[in-house]
Amino acid sequence: MNDQDLQLRPIGRIASSLTDRSGAPKQADEDAPPAQIVLFSEFIQAARDLQPGDEILVLTWLHLGDRAMLTAKPRGDLSRPLTCVFSTRSPDRPNPIGLHAVTIESVANGSLTVRNFEAIDGTPVLDIKPVLRNQRER
Repeated sequence: MNDQDLQLRPIGRIASSLTDRSGAPKQADEDAPPAQIVLFSEFIQAARDLQPGDEILVLTWLHLGDRAMLTAKPRGDLSRPLTCVFSTRSPDRPNPIGLHAVTIESVANGSLTVRNFEAIDGTPVLDIKPVLRNQRER
């Protein structure tokens, strides 16, 4: 495999009341609303063990991110100096992969409702992984 063979395929999309990037919180702990991870039908079986209360890591493709950006003003604050994007959580970066630690509130019909999710409506979901706390990997 060479680097050009790398391919990702979404497993679902985010359904959220956040529809505009400029109005979205910068971090989940800044009043991010609940959201749904709506899995595509072929991946619903892969989530059957997930339960309310589970903490998960959700990897997303920040589809509105600017992939040409190598520096950013942290938190969009123009008074701050330019910082290399690998030292920030900016969605503007060469590979705009989002990492979100969330807790599942409910599970129903291929949809996971989660708390404090700052991604905007329509964001592609790449993967879901459990948060492991002093336990062997499942």
